[in-house]
Amino acid sequence: MFKKSRKKIILSIMGSLILLFAVTLTVILLASFREVRQRNTDMLERFAEMYSLDRGQNRQDEPAPGEGQRKREPPIDQRPDYQLSTFYAVALSEDGTVLAVDNGGKDVYSEKELTGLAEEILAGSRTAGRMGSLNYIVRHKGGFTLVAFMDNTVSESSLQTLLRNVLLVGAAAIVLLFFVSLYLSKRIIRPLEENDRRQKQFISDASHELKTPVAVIGANAELLARGLGENEWLSNIQYENERMGELVRQLLELSRAENADVRMEPLDFSRVVTGEVLAFESLAFEQGKMIRSDIEDGIRVTGNEARLTQLVSILLDNAVRHSTGGEITLTLKRQGHTALLTIANEGEAIPPEKLEHLFDRFYRLDEARGGEGHHYGLGLSIAKAVTEQHGGRIGVSCRDGEIRFTAGIPEKI
Repeated sequence: MFKKSRKKIILSIMGSLILLFAVTLTVILLASFREVRQRNTDMLERFAEMYSLDRGQNRQDEPAPGEGQRKREPPIDQRPDYQLSTFYAVALSEDGTVLAVDNGGKDVYSEKELTGLAEEILAGSRTAGRMGSLNYIVRHKGGFTLVAFMDNTVSESSLQTLLRNVLLVGAAAIVLLFFVSLYLSKRIIRPLEENDRRQKQFISDASHELKTPVAVIGANAELLARGLGENEWLSNIQYENERMGELVRQLLELSRAENADVRMEPLDFSRVVTGEVLAFESLAFEQGKMIRSDIEDGIRVTGNEARLTQLVSILLDNAVRHSTGGEITLTLKRQGHTALLTIANEGEAIPPEKLEHLFDRFYRLDEARGGEGHHYGLGLSIAKAVTEQHGGRIGVSCRDGEIRFTAGIPEKI
């Protein structure tokens, strides 16, 4: 039980860490891309604003309005990132004649390539955008149209380096945190595992020790009854002794279901379920109820016949005892590689906060009926233990006045 809980805790922690890492990485990258692109756009806007056809280059002597009042930050055209960036420009007249081409003094793009890109942009309807690693804007200046480009190769290389470093560092951190969380979870869960093991061992040992005195009391009470005849006090002793004996028996069943290794072999689960339905039909009939069954033939699983019979018996007994209607439905279907057993009956609504405790040991919905009919809140705990012993899962739901128990047993053939 606690080993499974430890795995769930580790998976939950790792899932949270991976999600946190992914969200953090996404935020970092989005913020970085947005900031870099906004900065590049601002610099490209400034380049286009300062471009002068008569000089064929930027005018460095006319700061943008308002920039002279900025404190602690130089004008954009005086910043190092602006001065180190590469800009290209193509100026065309209204009739499409190329007036000037500025390749930034670099041989990365020829004048012919830049002219072709500018004509392609002007043939469209966009005034700003991106082509490959180039950002571009279109501006209509006095008497000509300017297509300005900015090369993003360096800035994108920086972003790629950032992404690679974040992934490497993040992956290393995830691996480190995995082993740290694994170690811490073992330290945290170990005392709980030990406590659970001791509790189960105590139940098993106490049940075994109680078997003998309960049997002796029963035998002595029987002998006294033969000699004394009808006696109110003796009858009460016999009744309580029977209750004690049944409780010890159920505790031993629970202990064996949770701890004992049983022999597993291929068996016909359809036959097992059919046999239990036949056995309970008469009991249900006596209480004015009817069991309707839909059992698919030939469903085989690998398991222990006695344990699986016990599982079906507990669920049917629970349905017959607690059903407020006259009909109980049982179905056994193959779902993928799982034998799915479902038992449903009408009953009083069970609050969600109580549903999750139905399989707890000694848990009863009606505490006022503790031990009535030799039922001590162990049956469903045994059913859960048997199901998990076979590698399956069991659950319960309550909807529209119907209580439904579902147990899935993998075939494993």
